[in-house]
Amino acid sequence: MKIDSPIPIASPRLRDSLQARVVWGGNVVTVGGDAPVRIQSMTNTDTVDVIGTAIQVKELAQAGSEMVRITVNTPEAAEAVPHIRNQLDRMGIDVPLVGDFHYNGHRLLSEFPDCAQALSKYRINPGNVGKGDKRDRQFAQMIEAAVRWNKVVRIGVNWGSLDQELLATLMDDNSKRADPWDAKQVMYEALLVSALESAQRAQEIGLPAEQIIISCKMSGVQDLIAVYRALAQRSRYALHLGLTEAGMGTKGTVASTAALSILLQEGIGDTIRVSLTPAPGEARTQEVVIASEILQSLGLRKFVPSVTACPGCGRTTSTTFQELTKQIDDFLREKMPVWRSAYPGVENLKVAVMGCIVNGPGESKHADIGISLPGTGEAPAAPVFIDGEKRMTLRGSAIAAEFQTIVEDYIRQRFTPSNPNT
Repeated sequence: MKIDSPIPIASPRLRDSLQARVVWGGNVVTVGGDAPVRIQSMTNTDTVDVIGTAIQVKELAQAGSEMVRITVNTPEAAEAVPHIRNQLDRMGIDVPLVGDFHYNGHRLLSEFPDCAQALSKYRINPGNVGKGDKRDRQFAQMIEAAVRWNKVVRIGVNWGSLDQELLATLMDDNSKRADPWDAKQVMYEALLVSALESAQRAQEIGLPAEQIIISCKMSGVQDLIAVYRALAQRSRYALHLGLTEAGMGTKGTVASTAALSILLQEGIGDTIRVSLTPAPGEARTQEVVIASEILQSLGLRKFVPSVTACPGCGRTTSTTFQELTKQIDDFLREKMPVWRSAYPGVENLKVAVMGCIVNGPGESKHADIGISLPGTGEAPAAPVFIDGEKRMTLRGSAIAAEFQTIVEDYIRQRFTPSNPNT
């Protein structure tokens, strides 16, 4: 077989977007341009509950969310925002807060200046700022507040709350075409026109293009891909990605991953959110974990050490490797809020937990630290590989605890800042 050229190495393409700066105190989160793709999440607490909301914001931030959106829907919620900000500052959580405004944002931002200042970014939905002659005036009031307080604005169009007057106008125009578009194509166009014309209007009012982020959220994977491809071609604004109303469990996870991964691979998207419906009793932080896994799997960012593990087969009838994999994965995630500052670079660590001799030693050698557990019928011994070399063999009932200690000792030795090998 003759090989003329090597297979190209896959990597995401880059899009030349403008760069926004979302700021709180000394924390500057750059969005767009050459900045990393950022993770955003949203609380589901009643914003009036200052302590409950601050605690959830803290949990989301510690899980890896770099901006957290909160609902600001009533005067009581607007009044609570600066108190939430103060509570977070006392806890040492400097994550920027994003205010989510619908219907009455113009009034809340005007009547509660402390709220307007405490937020780092405003989310405005053009479909919900008012109707008729009120729309332009109320939209302008919100943009003027952003200009006054030097805040970033996300102009977030959503197909579930699309400007119906605009959609009706485009439908009428379409009916006059010699070759009318499909109804879905008209809806796509309405989403883009709503977002881009609103952004242009915001610039005319005085908001710099670098302080504008756009989103056009859909709940269908192919719809989202089509709209964002067009949006990326027509503008240089930073883009926020998210499949709205993605759903619960595997459905929401798979749909969000499918849509976001395709767009991110094409270089489209500067911030992301996985809008996952939590299962009963499930932590709100799960959406942040999935978002970080998407970015890490694509090689765009590193958040936590990666754990390679086999799926199991007839050679691995014992559940030991499954239990150890979950224990190590949970252990690494639990420790990351502390390790992130104590051990710079620890997120690059690769750990392997394998279930038998077939791929176990090979995968373990490729990892920084790996263990190959005995499969069915194999000798009851678990070789441990560190930096590609077999260093020891574990036996007995305490393998899991011993391996966890080995991993922690390795992290301490390799990633302590004074270590020249860090």
